[in-house]
Amino acid sequence: MTPPTLFNPYRFAGSGAKWYGDRGLCFGGNSKSKTIEYIEIPTTSNATDFGDLLTGKNWVSRQSPSNNDRIVIMGGDTRTVDMEYVSPASTGNASDFGDLLLALAGIGGCSNGTRGLGMGGDKTDYSNSDVIQYVEIDTTGNATDFGDLVLGQAFCCGISNETYGLAAGTEPTGNDISYVTIDTTGNASDFGNLTVGRRHPCSVGNGTRGCFAGGNSPSPTDVIDYVTIDTPANATDFGDLAANMGAMAGCDNNDRGVYMGGYNGDTSSTQKACQYITVDTTGNTTTFGDLTNDTADFGGGSGN
Repeated sequence: MTPPTLFNPYRFAGSGAKWYGDRGLCFGGNSKSKTIEYIEIPTTSNATDFGDLLTGKNWVSRQSPSNNDRIVIMGGDTRTVDMEYVSPASTGNASDFGDLLLALAGIGGCSNGTRGLGMGGDKTDYSNSDVIQYVEIDTTGNATDFGDLVLGQAFCCGISNETYGLAAGTEPTGNDISYVTIDTTGNASDFGNLTVGRRHPCSVGNGTRGCFAGGNSPSPTDVIDYVTIDTPANATDFGDLAANMGAMAGCDNNDRGVYMGGYNGDTSSTQKACQYITVDTTGNTTTFGDLTNDTADFGGGSGN
C-alpha cells in the first residue's frame, strides 16, 4: 500500500490549534461497500486504496469525527450501533471503537479535535432522531449522551470548529441548522437555515466557515451555501457544484474542501468524480480527480 506523502501535523491559524491535515478519506458507500480510500487534498489526483471497514455499509456519518491521529466512523445502514476507527497517517483496515446509544444511519458527525459528536440520524423505525451523543476520540468505548437537537435531523451533515458543532439539513427536505458548544453537554440551539432545504447535504470547512453542498430537495441539487461557524445566521449562497448531486462524502484541510462521489438521481450510473472549493472564497467547484470505488455514493468522509 502507498505510504502517506503529505500528512501534516496540527496547523495553527488565528488564535487556536486547527486539526486539519492533508489526507482525506472516503468510507463505504452504496451496495454496502467495505472500501476505504484516500486522497491527498492539496493535489488534484485520483484516490488510492486505504483498507476496508469491518463490515460493508453506506449512510455512515457524513463528516466523521476526527483528530490528527484517529477518525471515528459512526452508524450506517442497515441502522447499526457500530463505530469503527482508522488511523489516517497509515493505511489499513478499520478497528472496533464501541457502540452508539442507539442504532442509526445518516448521522451528522463533527469534532473539536478531542471530542467527537454524532448528531441526529435515521432510526430503525425510519424516524428522525434528535439524540446528540459523544465520544472521546483518543479513547475507544461506547458513546455517551450529550443532549438533544432542536428537532429530529436525519441524513444531515455536521461541521465544527474548536468551539461549536453544527448539524445542517434533515429528512425529508428540512433547511434547519442546529448548534451546540462541543466542550459542554446540553441541548442544541437554533442556528439559522440553509438556503435550500434538503437531506444528504455534504459539509466541508476551515474552522471559520462551513460550506454545505448538494443534497436531495427532493431531487439532487447543485447548491453550495455557507455559514460563519461562530455567528448564528442563515446560510449564504457560495456557488454551484459541477452537476446536481446528493449524498457526497466530504473532507478538507485548512484551505480546500473536497466533495467526493455522490448520487445524481440516475441509478444506472456511478459517480466517482471528486470536486473541490477554496473555502475562504466563493465560486463554483473545480475538478479534482476520481475515487477508486464505483459505489461511493452514500458513503462518508473525513480528513485527518
